[in-house]
Amino acid sequence: MKKIIPLLLTAIVVASCGGTDSRQQTTQSSINKLTKQAGFKMHVSVPQFPDRTLSVLDFGAVNDGSTLTTEAIQTAIDHASERGGGTVVIPDGVYLTGPIVLRSNVRLYTEHNALIIFSDDFSLYPVRDASFEGLDTKRCQSPISAYGAENIAICGSGTFNGSGDSWRPVKKAKLTDQQWKKKVAAGGVVSEDGKVWYPDSAAMYAQSLCEDQNVPVGLTTDEEWNSIRSFLRPVMLNFVGCKNILLEGVCFENSPAWNLHPLMCENLVLSNLTVRNPWYSQNGDGVDVESCKNVVISNCSFDVGDDAICMKSGKNEDGRKRGVPAENILVDACTVYHGHGGFVVGSEMSGGVKNVQVSNCLFIGTDVGLRFKSTRGRGGIVENIYINNICMRSIPNEALLFDLFYGGKGAGEETEEEIAARMAAAIPEVDETTPQFRNINISNVICNGAKRAIYFNGLPEMPIQNVTLRDIHMTADEGATFNKTENITLENVYVNGQQVL
Repeated sequence: MKKIIPLLLTAIVVASCGGTDSRQQTTQSSINKLTKQAGFKMHVSVPQFPDRTLSVLDFGAVNDGSTLTTEAIQTAIDHASERGGGTVVIPDGVYLTGPIVLRSNVRLYTEHNALIIFSDDFSLYPVRDASFEGLDTKRCQSPISAYGAENIAICGSGTFNGSGDSWRPVKKAKLTDQQWKKKVAAGGVVSEDGKVWYPDSAAMYAQSLCEDQNVPVGLTTDEEWNSIRSFLRPVMLNFVGCKNILLEGVCFENSPAWNLHPLMCENLVLSNLTVRNPWYSQNGDGVDVESCKNVVISNCSFDVGDDAICMKSGKNEDGRKRGVPAENILVDACTVYHGHGGFVVGSEMSGGVKNVQVSNCLFIGTDVGLRFKSTRGRGGIVENIYINNICMRSIPNEALLFDLFYGGKGAGEETEEEIAARMAAAIPEVDETTPQFRNINISNVICNGAKRAIYFNGLPEMPIQNVTLRDIHMTADEGATFNKTENITLENVYVNGQQVL
């Protein structure tokens, strides 16, 4: 496809961006209503941008799907920012690109048929300092990133595809025989036990260096880190220390790891997004809001391979040292399909999570519905959580789960022996490494079908405290279990028509 004539493009862009401004006014009105109804004080505003518009095509971008066009897209973004900001338009077409960095005062607007595909050439993604799974480490640069930027947005109705299927390891048990054969035949290597596919031998080796989930240890030089680049798969969108952010209308899909990872950001709005990964995608989270303040997530759809809407604040000593909670967060009118959890807190919550309201959400087939998880060693306090009007259907595990013995695996993946071994460990003294969950209100929940309705599993040294469950109706194979809890209030809680007392 060739460039569109610039004069014609200008006319199209002006019309598109005018509509975007109108939609953002509607978004702001909806946000104002939500924040007024919150059980805590917060203010969130949609960022504004100068009335200046340009197209990536005018900077040499080629929308033929095969020409690498990273430089043109980045130059357009830099050009807009250097001149005070504005809107950078990606018109319809297919764009192949490497990683791009969003700058202050720039709105990236994608038209309806715009498909941005991030290259699966690992060499395009430099290894850099990062935080992943709550720990300070190194990862490849994210396909979309911003660092310390203010007033940034990605909106419109285009699609961003992270080519994650080239990066992610895949478990044989999660594919059909035909899918597995096709995957292996396409390249890569298979683990000695034949259970996991990796993109190459370096990625498989790097997995052996991980003592705690997916963060390698023992590497000291840049050369060593670069040698396992294929393992250091990035989150698709990583905004760090940014303020005044809007993500609206677009689709993020097929990420190498987590889809959306705002870290230590303020004033963040996610509205009308579609976020999806294959259900079998390793670490294929939807959005991980980590140590952020004043956040609204509304009218979004998630269909992913791990936790869908997740609150985090760092892990163990790294998280406690950072000491920045996730706070003042509203989640409203979201739908979740596949996912390890619909709405999730933890397990990396060492900096604390507080003042969170979740309302009017629908979970269909998520492994767990409402999922709270942590373990000894985390520390951190989770408190002042308000959840109301949640509907669920076909939940393979728990509809409502508090698990303070989380072992790092997905719901239903651990053996009974592994769970029993953790729970049988010696009881430690309460100190800064002891996680606390308290002051949580959950009301108006309906679940049509779950393996287990409710399961609370607190720590002997720090029970789950002050949780109110009100007006809850569930059908499930198993009922409600409460281990190591204090001051649990049950009002009109029914499982299979029987009141839970």
